[in-house]
Amino acid sequence: MHALSKIFVAGHRGLVGSAIVRCLQHHGYQHLLLRSSAELDLRNEAAVAAFFAAEKPEYVILAAAKVGGIVANNTYPAEFLYQNLAIQNNVIHHSYLQGVKKLLFLGSSCIYPKLCPQPIKEEYLLTGELEPTNEAYAIAKIAGIKMCDAYRKQYGCSFISAMPTNLYGPNDNFDLEKSHVLPALIRKMHEAKVQQQPSVVIWGSGTPRRELLHSDDLAEACLHLLLHFDEAGPINVGTGQDLSIQELAMLVKKVVGYEGELVNDLSKPDGTPRKLLDVSRIRAFGWQHRIGLEQGIGQVYAAYQLAAGANQV
Repeated sequence: MHALSKIFVAGHRGLVGSAIVRCLQHHGYQHLLLRSSAELDLRNEAAVAAFFAAEKPEYVILAAAKVGGIVANNTYPAEFLYQNLAIQNNVIHHSYLQGVKKLLFLGSSCIYPKLCPQPIKEEYLLTGELEPTNEAYAIAKIAGIKMCDAYRKQYGCSFISAMPTNLYGPNDNFDLEKSHVLPALIRKMHEAKVQQQPSVVIWGSGTPRRELLHSDDLAEACLHLLLHFDEAGPINVGTGQDLSIQELAMLVKKVVGYEGELVNDLSKPDGTPRKLLDVSRIRAFGWQHRIGLEQGIGQVYAAYQLAAGANQV
């Protein structure tokens, strides 16, 4: 892969895709193929076929997906299953048909069983039941991994799969119904600070533990894998460190400067008890994260304040 290689970044406006675009541009890659969902509906096979036939990308990074937190996954399982399967099927199949040199499929740590041994090794895939609240999304992502492996086995395609842990960073979704835990906490505590509310409600018991990776670190990992990794099956991408939701809430409270009380709503679901990835494999390939959690949260909060027009608060 060189500076003028044609690289299609599917999902370039999202949290992950936008970070990958920044990373590729920073490293001097000049020929990026970018299409918004309005310009190219990846669920539409005819449209995807026409795009691949016309543009003939040499490399594909599949970061496009329908994503969301517990509420969204639980409320719209049919959409999460159908739309993600459609996107994956179309992009992976037409990458094969058009002779793409290498494809990177991005999954999620939710592919692993709910009660996995910790830290989670890649070989634990399909060894137990999934977390029910995000089963539809997880099944779609597992299908994507297996599809990449099947095309590798049958056709010799250089298709690889990376499994990131929980992500955060610029261009995250701060919608309280559809967001993940960190942006939701940032928004809740910022609004509580501005409105001088005495308390903020935290979903669940606060005991589940989560690993968090900055999207810029993931982008660097993706480039590293494209250049140095070519094997079947998923490879984990994470920090190898986790903390409880309660500890995360306290850290966000510190960064935001909110001085009220945190109240746990025990009627809300906790989700998976723990999701800590074993990242020894990707470290053996020479990659490791760089952005510390408090530093990263500070960057995201500063960007959120600007986007919300609240930088004077």
